[in-house]
Amino acid sequence: MRKSYFLIIAILVLGIFFRFVNLDKKVYWGDEVYTSFRIAGYTLTEATQELFDGKPKSIEELQEYQQPHRNRGVTDTIKSLALEDSQHPPLYYIMAYFWEKWLGSDLAIKRSLPALISLFVFPCLYWLCWELFNSTPIAWVTVAMVAVSPFHVLYAQEVREYSLWSVTILLSSWLLLRALCLKTKLSWVIYAATLPILLYTYLFSVLILIGQGIYVFANEGWQWTKTRTAFLLASGFGLITFTPWLFVVANNLSTIQSTTSHFQEKVSLPSLFQMWGFNLSRAFIDLDSQGRIVEFGNPIAGIIRVILVVTLAILVVYSIYFICRKTPKRVWLFILTLMGVTGLAAILPDLIFGGIRSSVSRYLVPCYLGIQIAVAYTIYSLMSYQEIPPTPPLKRGSKHCRDQALPHDNVEAQPLMEGGFTGRITSEKRRLLWRFIALVLISGGVISCAISSQAESWWSKYGSYYNPQVAGIINQHQRPLAISSGYVPRVLSLSYLLNPKAKIQFVAEKDITQIPDGFSDVFLYRPSEKLKSRHWKQGNYKIETVYQSPPVFDYLEPISRSSEIWLWKLAKR
Repeated sequence: MRKSYFLIIAILVLGIFFRFVNLDKKVYWGDEVYTSFRIAGYTLTEATQELFDGKPKSIEELQEYQQPHRNRGVTDTIKSLALEDSQHPPLYYIMAYFWEKWLGSDLAIKRSLPALISLFVFPCLYWLCWELFNSTPIAWVTVAMVAVSPFHVLYAQEVREYSLWSVTILLSSWLLLRALCLKTKLSWVIYAATLPILLYTYLFSVLILIGQGIYVFANEGWQWTKTRTAFLLASGFGLITFTPWLFVVANNLSTIQSTTSHFQEKVSLPSLFQMWGFNLSRAFIDLDSQGRIVEFGNPIAGIIRVILVVTLAILVVYSIYFICRKTPKRVWLFILTLMGVTGLAAILPDLIFGGIRSSVSRYLVPCYLGIQIAVAYTIYSLMSYQEIPPTPPLKRGSKHCRDQALPHDNVEAQPLMEGGFTGRITSEKRRLLWRFIALVLISGGVISCAISSQAESWWSKYGSYYNPQVAGIINQHQRPLAISSGYVPRVLSLSYLLNPKAKIQFVAEKDITQIPDGFSDVFLYRPSEKLKSRHWKQGNYKIETVYQSPPVFDYLEPISRSSEIWLWKLAKR
């Protein structure tokens, strides 16, 4: 077992390394630009009004809108969220504001905060698994699996609240189980204290709280107990503290609907199932920057992709079945409610009304965590010589959970019975099979993280995916000017990649009259059709195509974008 612990420590070190390596390499995409607007205390409306003045802006001037502003404070950060982005509660943004105010706003520093927060996933996940299974090996195997999960590593490097959400989900879940076990006032007070932190991290945390309520009430049977009362008091406290932000959300529902309307686009069921399969696979293996899981320019890649996605789906389904069969109700019910409430809240509207809410992987963090706990438990149970005995039900009022739990670590190794879940395969062969599966999953995660760490773009960067290629072209020139009438966050995403000698000019379509002097080369960045035709072809300039992107996400509808020209160049006739 000592060798196994050394291996797990090595995997943890790799997981930590991948979270901090090349923090400033990937494109700073639109959603991260939005975060920086909030940190600066600006709404998008305010920034747009100030930027669209027709004057070329230096990169330094644009950064005034992307870092703590000298004339704006943390209250402006909260106000900007309340006005335009109330689906994102302010806790992470307040933390990010002070982080950048104290340490600076370099890209690596911006991303180091979520990366640092993501490290707290490890102890919280360990404590949660120990509480569920009373097994140190199972806890360590789960932590190792999450440490090199490409999904968790990817979002640990994004300037958004998703790594903090993972931590608060695990922390509140662990403390809930502790409170249910200890049944002391102090344990319930500590659990209650984490709920405002959970709720003010992400709006979907309300679903986590609902799931925890279902778990408590379903696990307690039909009689009303003090445990139910304690949970209602604790959850009531959490909801009362969150009430001010709920009022903000209620007053801005129309804004939330407009900013998330693109997730309501209808897709065919096969496309939706394909997105689900890819999202599921990314928890373990993610080798392609456009999200195809595997891709190497060969038709056989499609076959491998299908086999891999189907195999991983079967593994997940079997793991959920296994944990329901082999663990007591208090364990499998917790995992099902952790995954099920959030998952169903995203899936059912898509199936009934249409949409792609359930395809947005960052919404499904609780599902990923539950799936990985179930898979880790199954793999450890079947690759070891011992059948993990179920934890017995806890006695009401027991002084400490560990008084009642079976010490899985000390169970005498017993061969698994032949024939069990794998038919005629002997226990030794089955053990080797599941060790091989564990090796594939861990190796796949490590390789995926290694490939992703060297990439400038990844599938999660959506509308900013080809900005590195565009910036590389612009940066080749002496004094370039990029003109755009487009979406401000998308343009500011490009600005992070440009050299200081470059400038950007935001123009309204009707206001541009002539090209400013003093620039060696002038480009149009993703202009509208009106901007391309009305003001240049009728004047003394000709417009030339400079960079046309390959199709983006061409395998997914409606996320897919056909090939489009991202960069044009203006030249005198």
